Amino acid sequence: MPPSFVHRITKYDPADRDERGHYTGAEDTVSDHGPVEAAYLAAIAAFAEVSGVDRLAIREPEVAGFVHFGLEPLVEEYGLGGLFPPDLTGYYDGAEVSLPVALELVRAMLRDQGAWCRLEAGDVLTVHVGRDQYLYVGSDRLCVDAVARTRELGLFPEPMTTSPYAAELDEPEVTQAADEDFWARVRTELASRQTVLLEEAYVRNAARWHRLTAENLHAVRAVLGPRALLTVWPDLNPDVGAVLAALPEGESVEFVWEAQNGTISHAIVDDTEYQELAALVAGARAACALSMDLDERHPLLCAALPDSDGVLRARW
Repeated sequence: MPPSFVHRITKYDPADRDERGHYTGAEDTVSDHGPVEAAYLAAIAAFAEVSGVDRLAIREPEVAGFVHFGLEPLVEEYGLGGLFPPDLTGYYDGAEVSLPVALELVRAMLRDQGAWCRLEAGDVLTVHVGRDQYLYVGSDRLCVDAVARTRELGLFPEPMTTSPYAAELDEPEVTQAADEDFWARVRTELASRQTVLLEEAYVRNAARWHRLTAENLHAVRAVLGPRALLTVWPDLNPDVGAVLAALPEGESVEFVWEAQNGTISHAIVDDTEYQELAALVAGARAACALSMDLDERHPLLCAALPDSDGVLRARW
């Protein structure tokens, strides 16, 4: 069950809203990177203290995709530098972080630096960052003292029925666990195809790619990220020229290629970038192009990694 007591916390005075609830005052919709931003973080810390929470779990983490809607420019490492390594190890669905790290994640989200996630402490506390400096904090208790502290900080806590960013758990997109039955199906595909392409989405909008064979299957499985979404595709085509020649006009595609050193890369391109793409992948061993149209994407298999106890908790 989600927390029962939810507050929308903003720097926007409710007195400056019109009859539809839209803010009409002079406050900017980006972070000040200063005292107001610090007030937001202090408010979350107050709710965490009253709720008895000093650690939160990262849920549904993501980084900016090829389209970024934030009001501020993206920064290197999506604002996660210093919190996680460059390969984002430790930033995954279900990872527990200390309250100070959670507050730094909120800071990155308030600044639209490219990372976003939900933060949860079971059914006790939730923190969601929305657009335009809207913050939602839910607790299993009233948190009267935290609400008062938020007002002292110059912010405006407003009771809400629920957060608009609360997870929708009724119909998850992925319900198949990457269990032993899944891997048996992978081995069946390998028996007939010899090689398949495995897309390992370790957070939303970020993926690693692997060319699977019967010989390397065990080794690849050993390095997959926790709760990763696994999508199995037909193997790359060694005729890279044919793949480039067949690229569609007027569409975007995800182009995946293997360099001579075995590194697999991917890029999302449209027909205005095909010439540049051809130069980029010159000398590639093999490649494929995947449609960005969900109705045209037909993987062989798709499943999410369960936890060590066999339970699928990832929310994709």
